[in-house]
Amino acid sequence: MRLAPEMNLNLKDADVVYYPSFFDTDEADYFFKTLLKTIDWQQDFITVFGKTYPQPRLTAFYASNNKSYSYSNIMMAPLPFSGELLHIKHILENELSIIFTSCLANLYRNGQDSNGWHADNEKELGNNPIIASVSFGAKRAFHLKHRKDNTQKVKLNLEHGSLLLMKGETQHHWLHQIPKTKKEVGKRINLTFRIIA
Repeated sequence: MRLAPEMNLNLKDADVVYYPSFFDTDEADYFFKTLLKTIDWQQDFITVFGKTYPQPRLTAFYASNNKSYSYSNIMMAPLPFSGELLHIKHILENELSIIFTSCLANLYRNGQDSNGWHADNEKELGNNPIIASVSFGAKRAFHLKHRKDNTQKVKLNLEHGSLLLMKGETQHHWLHQIPKTKKEVGKRINLTFRIIA
């Protein structure tokens, strides 16, 4: 059973469960090496307070329908699922009994690649989005903080082959980030499976 062991983070106003070894090491190694080469990575530009910057990571967007995805004024048209990415999608769907329509893939090339505080609350994701976040490659810190209660904070290391599942009202009440780090870290691939109806 892939869903054991699990770690329920027991967060106020949220439903977040972490599976540190959802994929075994051999599987995770294989997927990391293959996806690094086969995903159509691109670098988009984001505009913050009137200034435009290269996004501090590479991304790609895949979907089983033609629904685009937009965040931070970036509109992403979908590529079709295929190969290993489709295989990972089927594994998640079989284990979680959830059908995902899309995947935003992120490549963090080093410790300076990051993702600032945000919630996955874009309207196309629906009222209570389900986000299944898979990590391959270097371990990176993942931070969560409650929007209103500043005593509620969590830091977690996302491991090679892990799955983080966020459901329920999590995106209404919590923000999350992958911060920059000065430590020497290798590449990390993050696949965030979503439902865009």
